[in-house]
Amino acid sequence: MRHAAYPSSDAAKGAHARTILGRLLARNESRKILRRLKRRADETVEMTLLSGEEPRPLDVSDVPLVFLCHNDRKFLPSLVSHYRRLGVTRFICVDDQSTDGSRDYLSAQPDVDLWVSPVRYKEARRGKLWREGLFARYGSGRWYLNIDADEYLVYDDCFSRPIGELIRHLETAGLKRLAAPMVDLYPGGAVNAFVFDGSDARMPWEIADHFDGSGYVVTYMKRFMSLAGGPRKRTFGAETELMKYPLMFWDDRCSFGVSIHQPTPFEENFGPIGGALLHFKFFADYAEKTRDAVADGQYFDGAREYQRILDAADEQGGLDFTGPVSKHYEGPQQLLEEGFMAPLWTDGKSGS
Repeated sequence: MRHAAYPSSDAAKGAHARTILGRLLARNESRKILRRLKRRADETVEMTLLSGEEPRPLDVSDVPLVFLCHNDRKFLPSLVSHYRRLGVTRFICVDDQSTDGSRDYLSAQPDVDLWVSPVRYKEARRGKLWREGLFARYGSGRWYLNIDADEYLVYDDCFSRPIGELIRHLETAGLKRLAAPMVDLYPGGAVNAFVFDGSDARMPWEIADHFDGSGYVVTYMKRFMSLAGGPRKRTFGAETELMKYPLMFWDDRCSFGVSIHQPTPFEENFGPIGGALLHFKFFADYAEKTRDAVADGQYFDGAREYQRILDAADEQGGLDFTGPVSKHYEGPQQLLEEGFMAPLWTDGKSGS
């Protein structure tokens, strides 16, 4: 294993990425895990389209986004607005038994296919079987965005260059997925004083407008690039895996059998860090949402990370993440300049 400080321009550009030997090791790991996954290749979960109709097949020109939702109503207006601006034409969602009006909102959107399931998130292998089932249903051999409802992808010049242009860039570079870590954003003060409820046109980063500008480490494993750090590690000691691959060319070799953070084939997981997922967990309702997550029992390791949040909030009398490493979020260009993600374009218009 090798470690590198992050953010840095070298790490983002892949200057410390796998050697030829490393790629061979990753390919060998892929073969081993794919043999194991064949034993449960027929594992599926029931899903139905809420409308009761068959979904319209994806057109070759469609830019589809797959996401999961559970009581995420406050994010949905800004989420679909953001990704429509990036060029998404189809939203494909599994709603995990929401009770907060999420289904009503999503059902009213003409570009959303809303799927439901009698199986909960945990039983669906933390959503992996839903995602893989949808990729199979809508067709492999194409690009998909794949996110959670509190994740907003940004990349170099993203508001001028849509996802379709990004896909063409990746194809030209011989890449089949985009590495983009979660960057946790938080308010600049006591969290319980900052309300975000999706009732107006503000984006979540207009309220949770700070992030940790340093203190991360990227580790090059056999299977993927692991990233640790950020306010949850700094405050709670949480070992949250931050690296994700939200834009992928999905074909019959791909799976989330190990983890959504380690998709197969593993050798495709070592390209430049070309984007960032702005990630939002902390607004005034964090205590209520966190208690619900613990009680729901659907999350990894008995929702241990959520319990840590509650324990820390009780000990500190609330949460305030601001500190010496905090920076005010000013937009994707800032993340580019500070080495969180690599420049993509070579025509002199990068970061315009």
